[in-house]
Amino acid sequence: MFERALALDPHSIEAQSLLARTLMSRVLDGVSASAAADIARAEELAGQALAASPRYALAHYARGGGLRAQNRYQEAIPEYETAIALDRNFVGALVGIAQCKVYAGSIDEAIPLVEQAIRISPRDPVIYWWYQQIGKVHLLQSRINEAILWLEKARSATPAHPGICAELASAYALSGEIERAVAELAEARRLSRDDRYSNLAQLRAARYWGVLEVRALFEATYFAGLRLAGMPEE
Repeated sequence: MFERALALDPHSIEAQSLLARTLMSRVLDGVSASAAADIARAEELAGQALAASPRYALAHYARGGGLRAQNRYQEAIPEYETAIALDRNFVGALVGIAQCKVYAGSIDEAIPLVEQAIRISPRDPVIYWWYQQIGKVHLLQSRINEAILWLEKARSATPAHPGICAELASAYALSGEIERAVAELAEARRLSRDDRYSNLAQLRAARYWGVLEVRALFEATYFAGLRLAGMPEE
């Protein structure tokens, strides 16, 4: 539909920005069949929108997403910050910054940003993702009970999410609830579009896990819990 809108009005900064946002979301969600092409198109569209309207918040948000999709987290943060400066209630940009902070190594700064988004939009359609981000940070920092609380809230908001199930599997295993962990891991595998949850090697290769210190946290918590839940190394 955004392609059709752009065909009708090739100079529409709204259509350009919305299409760019959708393309980068497809990459970030892991459902793109051509990630490199989607990223390139999203960057082109966001650039066109910003050339025409440098103070358009959605275009900065779309550019930030494109950078995040390339794991260029430090570069993405200023784009999200500009979007918020132009629209202080831009909750997606707040959570985008939080996500960048986690993988760039400033993990302690992430939860307050997500909590701010929740206060602004407590019934947001994607609030499950926000709950998941808080749960993930607690998991990485070995606050297992808090992680389980937030991840269960995320799953209640959207039950069919393999990533949430996998993180719950890890948290349950680390808390000693092995049967629940095994069940959640099985559900993650059932829901996943690929075989990333079949073994630890596949999961490590499936995505970027952050700077070295953050990767170490994932190894010590998330991957360790999945190992306890029965995920093999290879």
